[in-house]
Amino acid sequence: MTIYIDIIFLENLFMNYIIIFATGIIIKSQIKIFRTLLSSSIGSIYAVLSYMSMMEICSNIFLKIILSIAMTYIAFKPSNIKIFFKELIIFYLTSFTFGGVAFALLYFISPQKILMENGVLIGTYPIKIVLAGGIVGFIIITTAFKNIKGRLSKKDMICDIKININSKTVYTRAIIDTGNFLKEPITKIPVAVVEKNVLKGIMPEKILNNLSNIIEGKEIELGEYLSKVRLIPFMSLGKENGMLIGVKADGITISTQEETIYIKNIIIGIYDGILSKSGKYKALIGLDLLENKGGDKENEHIGTIKI
Repeated sequence: MTIYIDIIFLENLFMNYIIIFATGIIIKSQIKIFRTLLSSSIGSIYAVLSYMSMMEICSNIFLKIILSIAMTYIAFKPSNIKIFFKELIIFYLTSFTFGGVAFALLYFISPQKILMENGVLIGTYPIKIVLAGGIVGFIIITTAFKNIKGRLSKKDMICDIKININSKTVYTRAIIDTGNFLKEPITKIPVAVVEKNVLKGIMPEKILNNLSNIIEGKEIELGEYLSKVRLIPFMSLGKENGMLIGVKADGITISTQEETIYIKNIIIGIYDGILSKSGKYKALIGLDLLENKGGDKENEHIGTIKI
């Protein structure tokens, strides 16, 4: 059997590129061609070296883990460790799916022409089989994740909340935002984002009408709220260095279909705009709050309601 190193390199480059591309689609990360090609090339070089037995250590599982970590970091350049682990896990799942699909196609079409060399699958199979494996794998993995996300419909993720500030109470609806990891930078207390209009009646209009002035550092009389006001930096699409005014709340009660949770240690981020055009919700809360992590020992479940 004649094996061409350039073919091995190109086949692995193609598969690595599709895997990284599919991973980026799933995690909704910006895909940069240069980074994707660089990451894919590193994986392809590793495959070539493994086949040529130029590096005995190539078969070491720890080196393979380090390789996948390097490929993921180069391709997506995550901003923090939490996002990185999420990207790495999706990268592994996508790789396993693609590998299984490609191997299955090769096995059913021409099993007698396939062999393994230092963990690398090689043979005289047509390049179109590799292309088909990549395309089928891409369809399977993206469809599967789309269906999983579809099960978490907005209807199931919307809940009722009650906010208490200075012994005053207001009720509204919130959506559980799985991508909301916003926290106060110093105390690490989680932040629930609420539309400004919701807080009218329980907070002074002088504060609500001067949010931008407070952020800019202009002198605004805050009165009893002086010790409660926080500046919350945030990042979002189209705005890398945003700022929110946050207010330390007495507590918040979150009522979902399954349980009611009272959280004592929380900050309310005041959003000067509309979160939902349909008006179905006027606040965003993160999963950390439902997992009772908002204020560590100060938080408490006040009841569980099964429906």
